Amino acid sequence: MKSIVFITGTRADYGKLKSLILKVQKEKKFKSYLVITGMHIIKKFGYTKVEIDKDNIKNCYKFSNQSKNTNMDIILANTIRGLNKFLSNKNIDLIVVHGDRIESLAAAITGNLNNIKIAHIEGGEISGTIDEIIRHSISKLSHLHFVTNNIAKQRLIQMGEVKKNIFKIGSPDVDVILSKNLPEISIVKKKYDINYENFAICIFHPVTTEIKKIKKQINVLLKILIKSEYNYIILYPNNDLGSEMILDKINWLKKKNFKNFKILPSMRFEYYLSLLKNSNFIIGNSSSGIMEAPYYGIPTIDLGTRQINRAKIKSVFSTSNYSRIYSLVNKFKKKKYKFKSLRYFGNGDSHKKFLEILNQKKIWKTKNQKQFVQINDY
Repeated sequence: MKSIVFITGTRADYGKLKSLILKVQKEKKFKSYLVITGMHIIKKFGYTKVEIDKDNIKNCYKFSNQSKNTNMDIILANTIRGLNKFLSNKNIDLIVVHGDRIESLAAAITGNLNNIKIAHIEGGEISGTIDEIIRHSISKLSHLHFVTNNIAKQRLIQMGEVKKNIFKIGSPDVDVILSKNLPEISIVKKKYDINYENFAICIFHPVTTEIKKIKKQINVLLKILIKSEYNYIILYPNNDLGSEMILDKINWLKKKNFKNFKILPSMRFEYYLSLLKNSNFIIGNSSSGIMEAPYYGIPTIDLGTRQINRAKIKSVFSTSNYSRIYSLVNKFKKKKYKFKSLRYFGNGDSHKKFLEILNQKKIWKTKNQKQFVQINDY
């Protein structure tokens, strides 16, 4: 029996990993664990560990890796310390991490230093911020790569990764995006006390390399939203450096008691997808506007640099210009635009492909000692 550990630190990466975890834990030849930390344990961000509990995930282990305003480097160190404690009395064969979060980097470092294989979900993506640097670092620390498309695969090959260890499975959250079992919008609205017929979603995360600009960025965004006089569901940002400045403005908005703003710390992923599917548009800088909204044909107003180098998609309008943003908001609030659904990140069968690969004996023979693959002669 092979023992596999998944790690999650945010609502976003759990949404990506969920279908894989549920698929693996049904297999008798595998024993799976889920390590829960990060934002999941923080009440301010909705204590989303409660949502994970509803999914009946087996063998969960949780620990806190931060307190208020903890620097990201300290979060990294705390996560390594917590993972070391978890791994100390277990014989683990594989650690599965996702994306570009600090918790994933910590798990990749810890795994390597304890001679444990690392599998990276969604490596090879680019964005242009510190997130991209972290993502590529995790890829270099990983032995197996599960990518969304051929472009990401080619990037990893360019980075010197072994081609036979890179597998295209799509994005696991597409398994949920295309699910026929999403809750009805009426159920979602009742659960979260949303009374709008027509609405948009706003999610704005801090870009840590632009820390001095964040206060101005969120001020401009909220000014546009207020001026538009439209209905918005605003979700809290992630907890990266600069999030407190965004939260301060969101709290200011909350105190103003505008009737056309509904502010939520977090949402259960399936409920969020149903809300997104029925929205007029999404605005901000969340990857959800790039990876999830296009599957429903929902327009995205993408702000700033956080997603600047992501996939170029017709339903995604990227800009930092005040007049352009306001013009797009006015356009999409007047009527529902439905763009052609684009399946850029997979077809909803990632969990099946993932399990098929794990069932291959050669995977487990992958050497823990990595070698750089030279693709050109110098």
